[in-house]
Amino acid sequence: MEKPTLISNSYDTHSEVFSLANITAFLMWIPMIVLPKWKVTRFLIDFKVIPIFLAILYAFYIVQSILNGPAMDFGSLKAVMHLFTIEEAVLAGWLHYLVFDMLVGMWMLDKNKTLKIHQAIMAPCLLGTFMMGPVGFLLFMGVRKFAKKNN
Repeated sequence: MEKPTLISNSYDTHSEVFSLANITAFLMWIPMIVLPKWKVTRFLIDFKVIPIFLAILYAFYIVQSILNGPAMDFGSLKAVMHLFTIEEAVLAGWLHYLVFDMLVGMWMLDKNKTLKIHQAIMAPCLLGTFMMGPVGFLLFMGVRKFAKKNN
């Protein structure tokens, strides 16, 4: 029986963390989209529980990437593309997306406390932010501008 290599174990661990992070983010986005005023949702938003958890994972993997990989070079597209061939860097990058998209969604919900945009209109903005980050943000900014004119 062949003994697994360190690289194989590392990949498996990274895959498991990737799955855990995705499930955790998904489980936060569901109540943000469907039940944004629920006291549990508000608690998680107000205390940024899930983004903090994901940010801790991010910090761990970005440090791992720095310690185990080449120097991070963001000076060219080619250099960034190379970074995204290193497992720890890719995982850190994905966690970065998850955290910041979620924080934008939470910010949108916080803004909506005063804007009072109907949840049926907020849901596509939040879903867009969850799935395509900046697209959902742009949609919200447009809706927000319209909502401010009508208040």
